[in-house]
Amino acid sequence: SAPPLFVKSPREPVRDRKKVKNIKHDGDITLDEVIDVARKMRERSMARKLEGTVKEILGTARSLGCTINGETPADTLEMINDGDIVIPEN
Repeated sequence: SAPPLFVKSPREPVRDRKKVKNIKHDGDITLDEVIDVARKMRERSMARKLEGTVKEILGTARSLGCTINGETPADTLEMINDGDIVIPEN
């Protein structure tokens, strides 16, 4: 699933999951990393295009508390919907 791929992306330190609980994943990741995660999750997605899969991944990033290039995932999603950011087909 996507959340483990996101936890690796912000380059967070390794932790003992039995001792350290309720961690906040508030790292900043790039849009290219989001697209790479979407490509890995593409075959499991129900979206017709890669753009739809990227939008699903942005929702996951929002729930984890990550930012995309310093902006909230909602702002990035809005820029994709407006056509300011173009997601490649493949």
